[in-house]
Amino acid sequence: MNQLDIFGNTNSGTDNPIVKPGYNSIKNGEFYFFPNFFPKHESDSFFKELKANILWKQESMNMYGKQVNFPRLTAWYGDNDKPYKFSGITLNPNPWTESLLKIKEHIEPKSNVVYNSVLLNLYRNGNDSISWHTDAEPELGRNPVIASVNFGETRKFQLRHIHTKEKLEIELNHGSLLIMQGELQHYWQHQVPKTGRNINARINLTFRVIK
Repeated sequence: MNQLDIFGNTNSGTDNPIVKPGYNSIKNGEFYFFPNFFPKHESDSFFKELKANILWKQESMNMYGKQVNFPRLTAWYGDNDKPYKFSGITLNPNPWTESLLKIKEHIEPKSNVVYNSVLLNLYRNGNDSISWHTDAEPELGRNPVIASVNFGETRKFQLRHIHTKEKLEIELNHGSLLIMQGELQHYWQHQVPKTGRNINARINLTFRVIK
């Protein structure tokens, strides 16, 4: 059964809305998607450097009385007075690296935002994931602008409206940039699901402004 998608287009044979490059307006939110923002040679170089030199950590959280490892490795970098709290943990920032500053300088003109922090996730294989959540912590402000940069393996990024349960899916490929803004974090959850495919590693960087 065809479904009228949230952009007002009818898709044949799929329930997934059409996500076009550039600006996309959705119910209670908006985002920009640039699938090839970084050229391949730069993306290859950034991926190699970040994978080797970022101070990756295996974080864990308390769940039902047990410590459970996050299904991915994480790192927090940024200005030295901007810790970040989520899922019961507090991340204190490592100082900016040269590569992180280069990436930040590339994306800030597109976002029209000067970011002071970045959360990095290393998805080592298809078993690594992140479940449904929003980035709506108080220290991010009322309507945060979050820039998501991706290097390495293409992974599915799924969005789900909290009230209507409408969904959309974006293939975040090597060198892509996704800028989420407006009310999106207050009305849409997002996740990167596991996959049974035999795939290589992916690094995701989400640049933020901690108030």
